Amino acid sequence: MTPIPTGRLVDTESGPALVVTREFRAPISDVWASLTEPDRTARWYGRWSGQAGPGRSIQVQMGFEEGQPWSEMRIDTCEPPRRLALSSQDEAGLWRWEVLLTPQGERTELRFVQHLDTTDGLGEIGAGWEYYLDRLLAAHNDTPMPSFEDYYPAMKAHFDQLTGAPG
Repeated sequence: MTPIPTGRLVDTESGPALVVTREFRAPISDVWASLTEPDRTARWYGRWSGQAGPGRSIQVQMGFEEGQPWSEMRIDTCEPPRRLALSSQDEAGLWRWEVLLTPQGERTELRFVQHLDTTDGLGEIGAGWEYYLDRLLAAHNDTPMPSFEDYYPAMKAHFDQLTGAPG
């Protein structure tokens, strides 16, 4: 499988943002459940625990990263079933991202937005989100999971080109 990168870099009021979209053949409520229910997030991203709600923090285990690390994520905004915004802090810095869902008849468009303080490392970050969003689609559709090796380093040049960095 050779996935095609779809991510793009856009300017926003708060600076650059990585935007990646996917389309689901499902109602918005079903896609929302894939993003927020712990048993469903465990299939494509990782499990989480805690008292979920705006302004609260949850513990998230990245189930498909080396060592399956745990991290704390703050729920900045939760507007079911259309918008979920999260933030976390780690050795790489502050991560701020949101998922926006838009119903389109029998389908739902998912728009993932990661707000960036810098575009450094976008080649790795972009490939990672393409991989995870394809995992979300595969989990939702009950189809085989993609392999990260098909995303990185193959997609790195696409994302580096968006920033003007040498590929």
